[in-house]
Amino acid sequence: MIEDFYSCGTYDLNKVEKDILVTKELLELTEHHRTECRAYDNILSAMKYDPEKVEHACDIPFFPVRLFKELELKSIPKEEVFKVMTSSGTTGQAVSRIFVDKETAMIQQKVMIRILSDYLGKQRLPIMVVDTPSVMKDRKSFTARGAAVIGLQVMSRGTTYVLNDDMSLNMDAFNEFMEKNGNGKFLIFGFTFMVWQHLYEALRCSGKKSDLSNGWLMTGGGWKKLISDSVSQEEFHKRMTETFGIVHFLDHYAMVEQTGCIYAECECHHLHASIYSDVFVRDPRDFSLCKNGEEGIIQTVSVLPHSYPGHSLLTEDKGIILGEDDCPCGRKGKYIKILGRIQSAELRGCSDTYASRY
Repeated sequence: MIEDFYSCGTYDLNKVEKDILVTKELLELTEHHRTECRAYDNILSAMKYDPEKVEHACDIPFFPVRLFKELELKSIPKEEVFKVMTSSGTTGQAVSRIFVDKETAMIQQKVMIRILSDYLGKQRLPIMVVDTPSVMKDRKSFTARGAAVIGLQVMSRGTTYVLNDDMSLNMDAFNEFMEKNGNGKFLIFGFTFMVWQHLYEALRCSGKKSDLSNGWLMTGGGWKKLISDSVSQEEFHKRMTETFGIVHFLDHYAMVEQTGCIYAECECHHLHASIYSDVFVRDPRDFSLCKNGEEGIIQTVSVLPHSYPGHSLLTEDKGIILGEDDCPCGRKGKYIKILGRIQSAELRGCSDTYASRY
């Protein structure tokens, strides 16, 4: 079924067309995981799941994402596990463990390329990673930070890590990257608080003038700490433009439990669902669907998880659906706004959990 998606443009299907394609795929994935994962079969049985009652993607059963911290949910034999990805978490927190086989890893990588190419173009770019090389030290077990970097490397014409192991800015690596790539298009990637703390603040305090105007800044998560420091997304963008000349921003929403399906920021600063995923907002009182513009808990579905039952998950984030098929950027599908964590949810975003140590 995934081949049917590859024949479509990443944001080309309208509401009706997308729902038909996604619903069919999610039904097949649900049956696949029910057969191959006993724990998931037990969940569906407890829900009294009946596939005959599924008419739309929103009817596919969902469960809280935190179950990945409590259960070993996988739909492949142990010997087929290619890598294990873990969610971020503060010290003492349990982490999600996501079991990925080679097929799922390939699908995740291919879809990540297709989504990002819609924003960045198809050419490979030199990438400055605002992180340390040690984030990639174990290629069989990735944190969410490492998983994000490995996903980008397939689009890279060369990757440079600009932080030392103590998280200080490696000025030699930074200068070498800029001398080699600064006159052409390049990508800067980092989790939001790390970009702010270890790139922006470090360069500002050093007094070094740096022209990063040819760069696209791709960030993700981590607004909780910045907002508590009175740095909104608008202020973040303003400072980056004034200090470095950056005008191209690509924030995104994603989670390790649905790696590959990112909700990327368009030119209108909206986060978009591609044809490979969809998003619903549910009322926390009864989990009924909220209307566009109403705040609730975010549920995400993805057609990518083939090795584990992560295709329909209730997140721990609040948000609203701003619209569907009518964003001024021209991309079809839903576009959303993330409002933060639900009350009493654990801190788990890559940047936020790192920032919590400050």
